[in-house]
Amino acid sequence: MHSNGTTTDIALVRRLLTAQFPVWAELPLRPVDSHGTVNTVYRLGADLAVRMPRAEGGSEDVATEHRWLPRLAAHLPAAVPLPVAEGVPGEGYPWSWSVCRWIDGDNPGPGSGGPEFASDVAEFVLSLRRVDTTDGPPAYRGEPLAARDTATRDALEELHGVVDTEASAAVWSDALCVPGPRATVWVHGDLQPGNVLVADGRLCGVIDFGCMGLADPAVDLIAAWYLMLPGPRRVFRTRMGADAAEWARGRGWALSIALMELSSYRTTNPVMAATARHVIGEILADAH
Repeated sequence: MHSNGTTTDIALVRRLLTAQFPVWAELPLRPVDSHGTVNTVYRLGADLAVRMPRAEGGSEDVATEHRWLPRLAAHLPAAVPLPVAEGVPGEGYPWSWSVCRWIDGDNPGPGSGGPEFASDVAEFVLSLRRVDTTDGPPAYRGEPLAARDTATRDALEELHGVVDTEASAAVWSDALCVPGPRATVWVHGDLQPGNVLVADGRLCGVIDFGCMGLADPAVDLIAAWYLMLPGPRRVFRTRMGADAAEWARGRGWALSIALMELSSYRTTNPVMAATARHVIGEILADAH
């Protein structure tokens, strides 16, 4: 899990803009309310956003996004935050940072997406999967699901008495028993409520591509439990054409991520923790 790390404020961002991108230095600048843990985001004028990593890992994502996101964007059916400029350390701030396009929209609540939204997300994921993988980088969650076994079981131990750890362990074990993927594909890697945008109940944007890269196709199936209730989830699965093994791996990915998030954030980030609890509840309800 990411820590809150380096802090920023409007004065620092204004100094960085003045020094590196003076054409934007006088535009209105305000922080964006977010419960994310990797970047602090500021809206710059009407059309831009400044993303300030809170730690070195987020800084490393800047170069990846600047290289790959413009290449992916042309193939995707929803807006993405195209990078406009790459900032460098300065004014006492130690990391690379970025200016990107602002996308209007609202974050959905966990499990709030309807059937049309489910179809939209499926089309986004399928479009991403179809992008040529040549020279693509490994995703942040590019490891085999089994590589997460120790960390997932450690989270289960931490959450004894907080969630139904016996039922969760059974779902996790089932996910580890199914065949792995035949090939890796492009994934977003973190399709959670804070990283998607909706307007009038439809998907209008997907943001924060710091986890993107090549991975098991099942990684992006986490959207089924993070963003949808059972009815839309069935629409999503049908549209994705996920077989039993891929669906079980997707459920395992969602469970592992949610368990680790709840273990890490239940006393420090109530929004992230509530989302993780919701996901675990949806997964265990599915298992009955």
